[in-house]
Amino acid sequence: MAPAPLLEHSVSLRPFNTFGLDVKARLFARFASVEELRALLALPEVQQADKLILGGGSNLLFTQDFDGVVLKNEIRGLEIVSQDDDSALVRAGAGESWHGMVQFTLDNQLNGIENLSLIPGTVGAAPLQNIGAYGAELKDTFDHLEALELATGHVRTFTASECGFGYRESVFKGLLKNQYVVTGLVLRLHRRPQPNVSYGAIQTTLEDMGIGGEPTPRQVSEAVMHIRRSKLPDPAQIGNAGSFFKNPEVSQAKFDELKHLFPGVPGYPVPGGVKVPAGWLIEQCGWKGQRRGAHGVHDKQALVLVNHGGAQGHDIRELAYDIIASVREKFGIELHPEVNIL
Repeated sequence: MAPAPLLEHSVSLRPFNTFGLDVKARLFARFASVEELRALLALPEVQQADKLILGGGSNLLFTQDFDGVVLKNEIRGLEIVSQDDDSALVRAGAGESWHGMVQFTLDNQLNGIENLSLIPGTVGAAPLQNIGAYGAELKDTFDHLEALELATGHVRTFTASECGFGYRESVFKGLLKNQYVVTGLVLRLHRRPQPNVSYGAIQTTLEDMGIGGEPTPRQVSEAVMHIRRSKLPDPAQIGNAGSFFKNPEVSQAKFDELKHLFPGVPGYPVPGGVKVPAGWLIEQCGWKGQRRGAHGVHDKQALVLVNHGGAQGHDIRELAYDIIASVREKFGIELHPEVNIL
């Protein structure tokens, strides 16, 4: 077995979460391979501790110090593992940045995840919540993933059906939560462009960019990046975790009722009902741009909660719960956090 990487004590997690919250991990280590992870899991201190696998820290809200071991996944590698005239299988190590994988696929004239450009976080975190944006989801191109079982150290392959993908959900957030560490991800991508520009402002953004006709996948990617940068704050400038809440899905009957009471309510058809933008609901409740000292709601996107500097995680959690309560009272809709609250 490979020697275990350095196990550090009382480490600040401020550099490792995009909210920039200064909490501490009792134990902390990085691993760059399956062998290093197995060596860490063999240490008695690690075996006896609660474990948190950390990727980019872009989907976490720490409300207190972590009294266990934080294991930072830094498994790298990007490669085309097989290809034919129509498609290619691309594999990425779980510690790669997700946007880096998107750029790798575009550089190799492979298409299918350009609508997911600039989503923060690592490849390993992507399947846990079936990341999605602008009419696309990870499951659309997913082939399989490899994950190590914490209890045994065995690596297992999961197919799409075994992952149980739903809207920002997977089996790794439910039945198998905290049991596996994703080590690698394989996507099946297209060689022929299949641009998806029907969602949100992609089409109008492309037109504003002077792009007519059928855009290339890279042009779609550039349009998505332009939209995201115009609406979402850069965590390097202001602490945030992107969209804090999931967009709720309601029945058609509930949406018709909402439409009668609030004629301006937007909605997008989904199987079994209608998806309502959480940002619109929050903004209608007057939260957009609200500030509570060192934290608040972003002034350009009500879905985003921000740390202006020096905020505590429990304060941001309280703000989130207040927003949930006000949306429930006004619209009769229950919002659910997309961010993991620890």
